[in-house]
Amino acid sequence: MTICYCGNHLPFENCCQPYIKGLTKAPTAEALMRSRYSAYATGDADYLIATTHTSTRKLHKKKDILAWSHSNHWCRLEVLEITPTTVTFKAHYIDNHRKEQIHHEKSNFVFEDGSWFYVNGEY
Repeated sequence: MTICYCGNHLPFENCCQPYIKGLTKAPTAEALMRSRYSAYATGDADYLIATTHTSTRKLHKKKDILAWSHSNHWCRLEVLEITPTTVTFKAHYIDNHRKEQIHHEKSNFVFEDGSWFYVNGEY
């Protein structure tokens, strides 16, 4: 049993994995953001592309997502603030030069056609 990468202290199989595998949809923007972090940690670029809104999807290339995902060791997710359509977080990781880094972002989400989508982020 692997504890979920998103920091919810639940087994991955009972937390983010069902969203990533398409078994169920993330019920909130926060759940989607957490599952996207887990997708980075597990290298699931297809999920990241599928959960990006069509208005910004063309800005995200699969090979770039995979490179970013695989070149870093994802340590932990820190959720700082949540609104119905935004999530501010810090993603802690170790880069390919073995230096600790923090990706601090306020992500914007939209609920459309029964699903949540990542639109963009402010860094």
